Amino acid sequence: MSTASSTTADDAPAPPAYIAALDVGTTCVRCFVLDDKCLVKGQAVDAVELLNPQPGFFEIEPESLWRKIVNVITLAIRDAKLKPTQITCLTISTQRCTFLTWNHKTGEYYHNFITWKDLRADALVDQWNSSWTKRSMNGVSYALYLVTRNHRFLAGSVLKLMNGQVTPRLLFEMAHNQCLKQALRENKARVELLDSWILHKLRSGNGKDTSVEHITDITSSTATGLYDPFTLSWSPLISWLFGFDTKILPRVVDNGYKGFGHVHPAAFGSDWEDTCIPIAASLSDQAASMWGSQCFSKNDVKVTMGTGAFLNLITGSECRAAISGMYPLVAWQIKNKSKNQGAVYCIEGASHDFGTVVTWAQSCELFKKPDETSLIAESVPDTNDVFFMPAFSGLGPPVNDYRSASGFIGLTPSTTKAHMVRALLESIVFRLVQLIDATEKETSQKLKMIRVNGGVSRNDFVCQFLADLSRLKVERAENTESSIMGATFMAGINHGIWKDVEDLKCFRKVERVFEPRPKVHEKVVERMDKWCRAIDRFSDWY
Repeated sequence: MSTASSTTADDAPAPPAYIAALDVGTTCVRCFVLDDKCLVKGQAVDAVELLNPQPGFFEIEPESLWRKIVNVITLAIRDAKLKPTQITCLTISTQRCTFLTWNHKTGEYYHNFITWKDLRADALVDQWNSSWTKRSMNGVSYALYLVTRNHRFLAGSVLKLMNGQVTPRLLFEMAHNQCLKQALRENKARVELLDSWILHKLRSGNGKDTSVEHITDITSSTATGLYDPFTLSWSPLISWLFGFDTKILPRVVDNGYKGFGHVHPAAFGSDWEDTCIPIAASLSDQAASMWGSQCFSKNDVKVTMGTGAFLNLITGSECRAAISGMYPLVAWQIKNKSKNQGAVYCIEGASHDFGTVVTWAQSCELFKKPDETSLIAESVPDTNDVFFMPAFSGLGPPVNDYRSASGFIGLTPSTTKAHMVRALLESIVFRLVQLIDATEKETSQKLKMIRVNGGVSRNDFVCQFLADLSRLKVERAENTESSIMGATFMAGINHGIWKDVEDLKCFRKVERVFEPRPKVHEKVVERMDKWCRAIDRFSDWY
């Protein structure tokens, strides 16, 4: 029940609740102010400046990012025609696996934020994954799995380093960054994930109070490669294998943590002097997207189509191992008296070049605006046997070839821009269907529907082609801001604005359901089969 409908002792209606939802993504920083009916009252957005100091390096300068965070929160509240004192609570959604190291007491940064897209540790990843130590660990884990049938050991049997994890990039900095080396020897450095750094800055008043608790939420830690979802703790095995002390990492808290505290007024200046705004929730962008898509039950599945594509299937209270290159994660955790652990798990698969492909094609002038691509693709009946391989970051699960190349194949003098645009859009759907097929094999479940969100989900051609090829209903909500909505939903429940997830269901409005068309299924399957054969032509290129 919303607090908006509650009354005081003299039957006067309670004032409306306003939630400020901050979302810090790879390409932009956004803040929305929503009321207790989930209506957007104000918003602001600013672009993230992604630095590329050398090939393969992708960084964000922290203080520049902080100024943007302060700016969008301030402007969103102003756009809502509210004062900071009228904000009921703040909630945070952040990109995962982006981190920095620093001395939080002096404010000295040992490097910029190193983003999840960064490839600086590529050689280290290859070296480790081909090492005798790694093969031995996988072999011993599999033997233990055969004896115990414990899924934790099955997960260990396929464990490897991946560039998207924090682990290899942190090891790279620890080996090559002299300032960080010295700080670690003197016990002055600590690791911040993006969420833990934002929480520190907000709660400390931008560094005024260095004694605030060093914490990260569980959905931000779970994808780092340093965290064991089976034991719900930083992995002692990873710490032992790579020789670093987990004390430099933040303490992991659940998403319903009551100690997130308040926004320190000094973080925002004189206009906030009389404020005491609680931080009601902190969670990763993909966890927020699951909540925003209202995937609360076992076997619910959502696909986020943004800079990358992320498929998440809820597996319930059991952490399941995955062996196809997908991985088990904690979807969220809200501890309560009746069930102390409160962990809900999922398996995830990613295709990292979803939005990147569209942006690249636009820069090559294949089209002027992304929203034109659907009509362009539909202007031709097929691709004229042209195929595209979307592998700027290699091909993830279930192919797992991170040395694959991108490119077109099958070009002829009769090929037009429309054929190439259609081939681009079809290729990203082919990758999604590979993830869907792998998910069904991993879980022995036949999916019935997928909920899509993110910028690319507005493309009607992509959604219909996905429905036709997968033979699944594709549901698209009116509001595609799933991370913002999910962070808002969780904060509202944590703060008592709504009682439980049942209160949230009225806020999801479906804009369109794309139904699979049986008559075209066989034809599009033939196209995907031919595209799959093309994978070999692009494999192991680098």
